[in-house]
Amino acid sequence: MPYYQMRCNLCIPERNKHTVIVDEDKSIIPESNAPTVPGDMTERGCAFAGARGVVGGPIVDVIHMIHAPVGCGYYTWGTRRHLGDGYNWAMPGVLENEANHRRHCYTTAMTEQDIVFGGMEKLKNALLEAFKINPGASAAIIYMTCSTALIGDDIENVAKEVSKIVGKPVFACASPGFCGVSQSKGHHEFNFQFYKWLLKYREEHPEVCLKEEEKTPYDVNLIGDYNIDWDLVTIVPLFEKIGVRVLNVFTGNSRFMNLLKLPDAKLNIVHCQRSATYIAELIRQGFDIPFIRVSLFGIEQTAKALRDTAEWFGDEKMKKRAEEVIEEETEAIRPAIEWYRERLAGKRIAIYVGAPRVWHWPKVMEELGMEVVACMTTFGHKEDYEKIVQRVKPGTLIIDNPNEFEIEEMIETCKPDLFLTGLKEKYLVRKFGVPTLNSHSYEAGPYAGFRGLVNFARDIYQALYAPVWRLAKEEF
Repeated sequence: MPYYQMRCNLCIPERNKHTVIVDEDKSIIPESNAPTVPGDMTERGCAFAGARGVVGGPIVDVIHMIHAPVGCGYYTWGTRRHLGDGYNWAMPGVLENEANHRRHCYTTAMTEQDIVFGGMEKLKNALLEAFKINPGASAAIIYMTCSTALIGDDIENVAKEVSKIVGKPVFACASPGFCGVSQSKGHHEFNFQFYKWLLKYREEHPEVCLKEEEKTPYDVNLIGDYNIDWDLVTIVPLFEKIGVRVLNVFTGNSRFMNLLKLPDAKLNIVHCQRSATYIAELIRQGFDIPFIRVSLFGIEQTAKALRDTAEWFGDEKMKKRAEEVIEEETEAIRPAIEWYRERLAGKRIAIYVGAPRVWHWPKVMEELGMEVVACMTTFGHKEDYEKIVQRVKPGTLIIDNPNEFEIEEMIETCKPDLFLTGLKEKYLVRKFGVPTLNSHSYEAGPYAGFRGLVNFARDIYQALYAPVWRLAKEEF
């Protein structure tokens, strides 16, 4: 059987179905998207983190109000590098306090007294104060958390009341941490609730819709890219070069009022297929706007994304232009990629990130001449693991929602030369003399697209060949 018994899980055999060795026919995948087994020290995030930290957070010009005790609010400040160009203090004649994205932390800082007597009035006052301090904010998003959900605060009613007072949209997202098994549930809730709110707002305010004379036959939305360390700088120009107009990005570096035009595009191009396929499917059902799934990492996958887009439009000129762009971009990076490939060939890689990048990246590692020996995700679903298994070689270890003991055992048994992971795990793994690369927010991105691959290869090379690892192994 391909299910893999890890030594550290002898006392919690329920974990066995979450660990798999890929077999020859690639027919078995680990159990996933299930409640955490008692006794398993999970590294999962909560549903609130998925809504605020992943999907909602990249919107640059809104007040992200966390209706919670200050601990949940603290999470929102300066964490994930979903960057935006809305830092208004760099513009002449604009006050610093106009900058709403990442630099400010908005929370109602609920106390025990508020929990007992209710926090709706406090939420209303906090929103009004935030709009007063930040008049440049185009809207506000309220995020409900565990404590305020349990006491039943009606955040939708507060949103409507404040919206009438300030004359700006206020969207309420109810995604408390306990509503799902991982942050993936927060992605789902934000998508569905925002779409439902969007329909009603467009009906009540038809002026926010894109006017017919402003539309073009080649308008697209890029769905599920969050502009991690400026990924959009390497992605959007590729689509523009082949002749399409990127009307919206959901939600990287996006403006709230632009997002209200999501249903006005001709095609949705879905990148993160775990966190945002939901809204693409809802728009398909409600507005008959189709979507295609793409991967925008590495040469082969980015080239396929451009070809698939041109093929969908069926425009021969666009198809020709797509091939020209692919050739131009590939030739531009070829010398650098060949240089790195010579030095990275044969290196063993383990990958542990959220979900989609674990199946986006095996092909990228292959292009750089490296071998993937282990793959893990925090919140992968059945569809994610099916893709991972198809993209890796038999014998690869797959772990769903790993804990630190399983990561430690993976390092000992799979012996990777480099671990692509987040910040929490690096402190454990580096003690084994194994270098890591920040794969959630990157070391020095962007990593997406053709040009981003050079940055990715550079950071992998620097991590592997840093002298500290040779010195550490000699010492210990």
